[in-house]
Amino acid sequence: MKRRVLITGGAGFIGANLAHHLLEETDAHVHVLDNLSRDGVSSNLESLRDTIAADPSRLKITVGDVRDAALMERAVAAANEVYHFAAQVAVTTSVLEPRRDFDVNLGGTFNVLEGARKAGHRPFMLFTSTNKVYGDMGGEVIRVGDRHTLKNEQGISETARLDFHSPYGCSKGAADQYVRDYARIYGIPTVVFRMSCIAGLRQMGNEDQGWVAHFVYAALQGKTLMIYGDGRQVRDVLNVNDLLRAFEAARDSQSKTAGQIYNIGGGPENTTSLLEQVERVESLTGRKITVVYDECRPGDQQIYVTDFSKFTADTGWRPAMGIDETTEQIRGWWLSNRSALEESMSKLRLIRAEEALSSIPIARTA
Repeated sequence: MKRRVLITGGAGFIGANLAHHLLEETDAHVHVLDNLSRDGVSSNLESLRDTIAADPSRLKITVGDVRDAALMERAVAAANEVYHFAAQVAVTTSVLEPRRDFDVNLGGTFNVLEGARKAGHRPFMLFTSTNKVYGDMGGEVIRVGDRHTLKNEQGISETARLDFHSPYGCSKGAADQYVRDYARIYGIPTVVFRMSCIAGLRQMGNEDQGWVAHFVYAALQGKTLMIYGDGRQVRDVLNVNDLLRAFEAARDSQSKTAGQIYNIGGGPENTTSLLEQVERVESLTGRKITVVYDECRPGDQQIYVTDFSKFTADTGWRPAMGIDETTEQIRGWWLSNRSALEESMSKLRLIRAEEALSSIPIARTA
């Protein structure tokens, strides 16, 4: 059967990488759906068009929103694979705008699921959730050099207690439960990935999302870097190319993966603290980063390390690229796309400045 793939949020970091992979390495027909609300993603669409110039019929682009139930029903009906990446992705934004976070992350996912149910042909569906569904993880934190650790530290498995800390954690966690239940109740082969930090090519990266790339860009632009907390927070990092292999592994092993939830990340071999990553970037770029500190943000985890052994057991997948290689990959991509990235980031700073001004109380006369 010919692969007809729908990617919601397909102009974003993960979506654009998946679309490129499918168009370059397979004969799939790809439908990218995105509302283009994130600065810079329109350039990803231009890149996709260039990739498929020899056969433009294989790529369809729709500027639309997952909150549009009728649109999602039509889009899903034409697909036999759905990769649902469209989301509100920042914890900080969810705290400021919980209604929008709810409508996009939970309401949008529900619209995609309903489209799959009404389509009748039960398309394969993969949903990207988050490690934030596990909350702040608790436990006794120990300071060891430039990182935090936990007594009896182990990777976090899917059996960890759920604690939907922050509106973002609530919306994504509720959505991944819906995705799982549509497999049980309606027989749709859905898979949930609860992901740790993903990094690599085509990542715009800012302090709200995509922090690994954000650190690299701060160094290359000579910008001051804001770290929330003491910088000893630890994360495991997964290269986006390894994530693409995980998508294919989940699809190819549907007899085992359908209806399952998996923790996906770089694992214990690919951990770094924020301070360690600053040192890594400085060593790679030869540039000193000026760092300032602020209080921890709501829902921040002191430590998160993925235990992906369940997914390995079901598919044989393991990460192949380490943090050093990933950081170098991001640096190389920046240097090749510098002008477009700097323009996008300038627009983002302007938008944030305008938002800040609009929130300043205006003195009124009686």
